[in-house]
Amino acid sequence: MPEMERVMTNWQELERKYLMNTFKRLPVTLVRGEGARVWDEHGKEYLDFVAGWAVNLLGHCHPEIVAAVSEQAHTLMQVSNQFYSVPQIRLAELLVENSCFDKVFFCNSGAEANEGAVKLARRYGKLHLGGAYEVITAMNSFHGRTLAMVAATGQPKFQEPYTPLPDGFVNVEYNSIEAIKRATGEKTCAVMLEAIQGEGGVNVPKEDYLKEVSSWCDERGVLLILDEIQTGMGRTGSLFAYQHYGIKPDIMTLAKGLAGGVPIGAFLAKDEVSVFAPGEHGSTFGGNPLACAAGYATLKFILEHDVVENCRHVGNYLKASLEGLRAKCEKIVEVRGRGLLVALEFSSDIADGVVKACLEEGLLLNAVKPSALRFMPPLIIGEKEVNEAMGILERVLARVSKEGGSKVSL
Repeated sequence: MPEMERVMTNWQELERKYLMNTFKRLPVTLVRGEGARVWDEHGKEYLDFVAGWAVNLLGHCHPEIVAAVSEQAHTLMQVSNQFYSVPQIRLAELLVENSCFDKVFFCNSGAEANEGAVKLARRYGKLHLGGAYEVITAMNSFHGRTLAMVAATGQPKFQEPYTPLPDGFVNVEYNSIEAIKRATGEKTCAVMLEAIQGEGGVNVPKEDYLKEVSSWCDERGVLLILDEIQTGMGRTGSLFAYQHYGIKPDIMTLAKGLAGGVPIGAFLAKDEVSVFAPGEHGSTFGGNPLACAAGYATLKFILEHDVVENCRHVGNYLKASLEGLRAKCEKIVEVRGRGLLVALEFSSDIADGVVKACLEEGLLLNAVKPSALRFMPPLIIGEKEVNEAMGILERVLARVSKEGGSKVSL
């Protein structure tokens, strides 16, 4: 397509013509990214605190990932799992050696990872728990968009359009060990929880909640599955969020940031839980050499360059900055989160308006709920980018407050 024609193309009009209407898109067409910044088709620059939905851990187009993908694309992009491939084994080794798990299965997304984890738990239940197959999950959770994972997700708004849902899932109150105990029965094979509920609003569990759940699972002989799709790979200020809570789950799922922007998913398990026999689970593209090369480059860089420590430090700085903003703005009622996964809760449903106003000012944010913003920037950002984002947010909140007739003064 000639350059002039490309500039004049109305991409958003073409999107409406050719793509299913499943996303509430903001009116910006992004065409380039570098580090923590992206540019639209008109050349406008934005500071990105969404990072591809917590995916671009090292920012956009990180040189190490670009080099790894380029080299692998010139070498071997796809090979059947009928054969061995080196990038898959290298990434698996790095994950196992830096976690409490013994085995890995690679797939293509978070939903697939969670599906695979549930299949593994059901297989374990059939072999070791008298055929137990039910999985207990929490209200306000989010585990994916497949039909089974919608049933696992404890949010009626995702479930109601697709009833009747597959059985085998019990949704209980979040942050209540008693609710899990009441729901556990002879049919229970596993409890599946997010280390922090991301899509549910960045809900951080009580400090002893996951430890209590882990102890209960051990006592009853059922498996604990930790969904770290959003929290894994350093996002919360430790390589994996389970490390904050002094537990060792039986199964963990990963995706999003695992390959720094290339689609991938994985679930990891302890040896005694890795009960799949050949042919009982599989994936055509799972463990794809291209994705695994990107994953290896991402994780290796994180481990060798103190990215987790930067996340912890800048995450604390971000929370402190938001608390400072809260002290000046009565519309803000809570700041919560861990590392660089943080939410800002408002007293009313103004989040969408704030996101749109920030977009105009050159800052990308996410309204995780009508009353809450979510911050999930690349893990390589510094205090300078946080200050820039806070400046924009403060100006926007001042404008929103004024337009809303509030007494708030910033």
